[in-house]
Amino acid sequence: MQNEKGAAPINVICIAAGQLRPWQQRVAKQLILDNLDTGISVTALAEACALSRSHFTRKFKESTGVSPQQWLRQQRVQRSKALLASSTMPLVDIAAECGFYDQSHFCRTFMKAEGMTPQTWQQQLQAAA
Repeated sequence: MQNEKGAAPINVICIAAGQLRPWQQRVAKQLILDNLDTGISVTALAEACALSRSHFTRKFKESTGVSPQQWLRQQRVQRSKALLASSTMPLVDIAAECGFYDQSHFCRTFMKAEGMTPQTWQQQLQAAA
């Protein structure tokens, strides 16, 4: 999208300026994934991306559509689904492996994200197989 002078329109520049640079998004997402079980602070993510905490949070949300904390939760639920599908681990172990405080926190978060408990999700998956 270029104007007659070959420059990007102002609205495109403004949208891009509000987002993380590709390297920053890669670094932030990888750090979150590498620390799913223990968690990582937004401050540490911001420092790794050479941004202030507030600037990083705003740019992360503009880039991904969700806050860093929401993205972390989404990734934890995705990892838990992979473990539910491929193992016979007890829920308490899956919760710990995915970085949830305890089994109850895991079940509440999973229910909010998927609309059913982890047990129900696992049973439906097994019934479909």
